[in-house]
Amino acid sequence: MKQTILARRYAKAVFTVGQEQGKYEEYNDILAGVAGLFESNPEVIDALTNPLYPLDVREKVMAGMISSMGVDSVMSNFLNLLVEKKRAEILPEIAEEYKTMVDEEKNISHGSVISAIELSDELQQRVQATLEKLTGKKVELTTSVDPSIIGGVIAKVGDLVLDGSIKTQLAGLKDSIKGRE
Repeated sequence: MKQTILARRYAKAVFTVGQEQGKYEEYNDILAGVAGLFESNPEVIDALTNPLYPLDVREKVMAGMISSMGVDSVMSNFLNLLVEKKRAEILPEIAEEYKTMVDEEKNISHGSVISAIELSDELQQRVQATLEKLTGKKVELTTSVDPSIIGGVIAKVGDLVLDGSIKTQLAGLKDSIKGRE
């Protein structure tokens, strides 16, 4: 079960401290690394969250991870607190919320572009520049191919959706013809 509100609170707390110390980008890397470790090794999640293991054993596992990562005392205390409060299972969600806060701080938006065929680098850069102009933020794009849209592109950045696909245009044309009947 997702615990987004709780994850956001923890992320905001460590983000605020990271900003004050000028280390928020470093903390982002650390949290992303721990979240990646959680996804790639289910044993790590089990070792940190399984109630069958005594708390001191779970704390020793986290201490081992912390020492191998070489993190500062603030992040070390934060990670230990999550284990102590039995919140280690939401570390990937905290990392996700934290990344959102870092992107907001850096004025970065994430967007996606769906096209019928693979976009050339030049065309992809033009779409990115247009989206940056429209949103007023730097846009990091992910592209995908969906032949069902027939042609054109569908661009999404946050709440902004620009649908220039032929499939949508044909559907609109169909609706207008039906409306005339």
